[in-house]
Amino acid sequence: MHVRPISPDLLAAELVARIDALPGRWARVAVDGAPAAETGDFADALVEPLRILGREVVRVRMADYLRPASLRLEHGHHDPDSFYESWFDFKALTREVLFPLSPKGNGQVLPAFWDAEADRSPRLPRTTLPNRGVAIVDGPLLLGAGLAFDFTVHLWLPEAALRRRTPEPDHWTLPAYHRYAEEATPERLADYVVRADRPGHPAVIDSLD
Repeated sequence: MHVRPISPDLLAAELVARIDALPGRWARVAVDGAPAAETGDFADALVEPLRILGREVVRVRMADYLRPASLRLEHGHHDPDSFYESWFDFKALTREVLFPLSPKGNGQVLPAFWDAEADRSPRLPRTTLPNRGVAIVDGPLLLGAGLAFDFTVHLWLPEAALRRRTPEPDHWTLPAYHRYAEEATPERLADYVVRADRPGHPAVIDSLD
């Protein structure tokens, strides 16, 4: 494994340059990782640098693309297999975000699909991304599911760090992340891999071999 330490600012600049160089009318970017890797903060840090380059950005969080509680919690509140297989509505994400930004799409994106607390649609208006617009989607389990992203980032945590940084009430999800690591091997699928076990001190994994 070849690991390259980098400052947060340089990391953001490097990623923004990669995203800005993507071909196509729009760019669909995934920031994949467990909540313990703080994917939301990482994705948010890319927004302003992209806008400075004239790239309008819409942020989409998989926490807002959960399935209804009747489906999500069919096998209880703490079933890791259900979490892995049926918590996140990837079909809705494709329909409402990824396909609209495909070559055949119209650029109209729904930033949030489901309010998990209210267990209903938040009824938000669609956002129309102009040419060169970017959708940044963050959340877990995004790789290996055949989702049509143009650029993918995986925030990798060693297993010990994942356990240490995951709050005790959420430890029931750890088997799902272990299964994801074993079945999807996201660090090999991602276009860009960041070691994220030291907050404020990221490192780019340029090679796994």
